[in-house]
Amino acid sequence: MLSVRQRASAGQALRGMLSGAGAETAKGYAFIERNWYLTKRASAQSTIPDVHFTQTQINDFILYLTIGTAIWSYVSVVFDNVTEMVTMERWEGTIEYTFMAPVSRVTHMFGACAFALLHGFVLTVVQLFVVGLFFHLDLSHANWGASLAILALGSISLIGLGTISAILPMLFTERGAQMAYIIRAIMLLVSGVYYPITVLPGWLQVVSKITPTTYALDGLRKSIQGGTGLGALAGDIWPLIICGIVSVPLGLIIFNQAERYAKRTGKLKRNG
Repeated sequence: MLSVRQRASAGQALRGMLSGAGAETAKGYAFIERNWYLTKRASAQSTIPDVHFTQTQINDFILYLTIGTAIWSYVSVVFDNVTEMVTMERWEGTIEYTFMAPVSRVTHMFGACAFALLHGFVLTVVQLFVVGLFFHLDLSHANWGASLAILALGSISLIGLGTISAILPMLFTERGAQMAYIIRAIMLLVSGVYYPITVLPGWLQVVSKITPTTYALDGLRKSIQGGTGLGALAGDIWPLIICGIVSVPLGLIIFNQAERYAKRTGKLKRNG
């Protein structure tokens, strides 16, 4: 049994704990209230007075963002499938057997890239269908033939870049995949996925000019939103053709050289 003095001490300690907890709770609430007022003030400042958008402008803006988001999802899936081919093979412990199989590297890459394209196309169609359920997308002016041609040309260039990026996980076991993600993030920044490239600084606009996704997005927006035909899309078509002609053979050459180096130095072995 506790003595009177012990019970008094315990009660005093309990009251002190509750008082301290109440004071800390009040301080925490003060930060919640402060951030709430800061959010309200920021929202009020971000409102542009006397600026009104018509429903047509809003629909066009939604379609602009939808095309950018959908195509970037396609780009990400294709790029990641090709780039992570080495990472997944190493993780499963099959990369050495795959590289020793009596299959040419062109056939190997063709199969991996074909799956990446099909996977990306299916996910993009599903995404567009879901978005169409919630927003009104005016596709009555779309030139689907031109848009599919632009998408095909952009995919070829993307495969070449993905093949080049696939050497990073092969040569850098621990950090290679993250390095490939950085390349994809740079493409996202400079390609005009969510904004026109004209808002970028001058030096980033120069970088965007050598990125095939810039031309693919521009051509797709023109053909879907404006119904532009292939003849008027020459400014987007020829850079995609050049990128495809250069990037695919260059990717295969670099990949073969990196594969030989990885075999010679034992980098194909899974670590971790």
